[in-house]
Amino acid sequence: MASDAHMVIVGAGLAGARASAELREAGFEGPITLIASEPHAPYDRPPLSKAVLLSEKSPDDCALFGDTFFADHAIDLKLSACVVEIDRAARAVLLDNGERIGYSRLLIATGASPRVLSAPGSELPGVVTLRTADDARDLAARLHYGQRIAIIGGGFIGLEVAASAVAAGCSVTLIEAGERLLMRAVPQEIAERIDARHRDAGVQFRFDARLAAIAGASAAEEVRLADGEVIGCDTVVVGIGAAPRTALAQAAGLDVADGIVVDDGLCTSDSAIFAAGDVCSFPHPLYGCRVRLECWKNAEDQGRIAARNMLGENLRYREVPWFWSDQYELSIQIAGLPAFGRETVIRETADALLLFHLSADGSLIAASGVGRAVGRDIRIAQMLIGRRARISTEELADPSVKLKSLLAAETA
Repeated sequence: MASDAHMVIVGAGLAGARASAELREAGFEGPITLIASEPHAPYDRPPLSKAVLLSEKSPDDCALFGDTFFADHAIDLKLSACVVEIDRAARAVLLDNGERIGYSRLLIATGASPRVLSAPGSELPGVVTLRTADDARDLAARLHYGQRIAIIGGGFIGLEVAASAVAAGCSVTLIEAGERLLMRAVPQEIAERIDARHRDAGVQFRFDARLAAIAGASAAEEVRLADGEVIGCDTVVVGIGAAPRTALAQAAGLDVADGIVVDDGLCTSDSAIFAAGDVCSFPHPLYGCRVRLECWKNAEDQGRIAARNMLGENLRYREVPWFWSDQYELSIQIAGLPAFGRETVIRETADALLLFHLSADGSLIAASGVGRAVGRDIRIAQMLIGRRARISTEELADPSVKLKSLLAAETA
């Protein structure tokens, strides 16, 4: 890549910020522009639902890099800037302030936005989502002793907020449309352990629940369910998933299908434009289909690979997905995509419940776990999944067999 090439990155979340740093790490000396829609320098999102809500950290403590990092590395970080158009013919982006920035290569890392409720009363003050640092700061101010918190959605965000709210002395009711927690994210056995821990902490659940309305004179005061139940509240937290922010790419004529469509090198249908992180849909060789992942590791890894490929390298994205969530003293970790498993093997120890998910040919395709100490085993499982290891169900189920010893297992 010529030294006068201009690299432009739209979106300053983890994927975009990591890509900007990787461009310099790779030796690129030309101009880099990183465009952030928020007024904050790039920060880490996982602490927002935990340490920030509990006032153990401020949003500033979550910064991805030091105060002078971008200046020191000659990265032009534009804050509170919104790209309104991509002009592919001219290879330029247009900002909402009228500024036009040309690019040699463009990375779209616009992430995802929280899905919003359509029920009556959803626009009332006190109905909030949690995605940004400002969201976390505002919600933290609401979590104090005696407050009644209603949470719509039993996914990871809803559950992490529930754990933080309980720790802050709030009473919590979680409302889920499905029959259990984390319907699409974890197997039932894992969900049952999480459910039990939240109940022990005092969280109340409503499953198979349909929201009729949120009501209040001037702010949210109650959640009304379709069966007639009324749940009093001071704050309603909506956690019903996120949608990829593809409008910019779609308007530019790029291929979009549940995310911006990219190849295994993260290049879009335009060879000068790449996409990474929550916003992109990519082919995964392990599962033989396109997937879109909303997780920290995916954004981190894809930001690095996209940056290298913007410079002309030919790296392929083949990383095994990895997710985690911390709730109370429990760690929930998942390697791979359990939904693709055809057989499940259970291993239980004093500290954790582990599930190994096998494909039709017996290869380890995913692993999930919950407990006080699951990280090491899930990391080893992640390596085994990447090697497409075939391991006997007896060894997987036996806690006396160390997973590390299985790294020598036959691979496909």
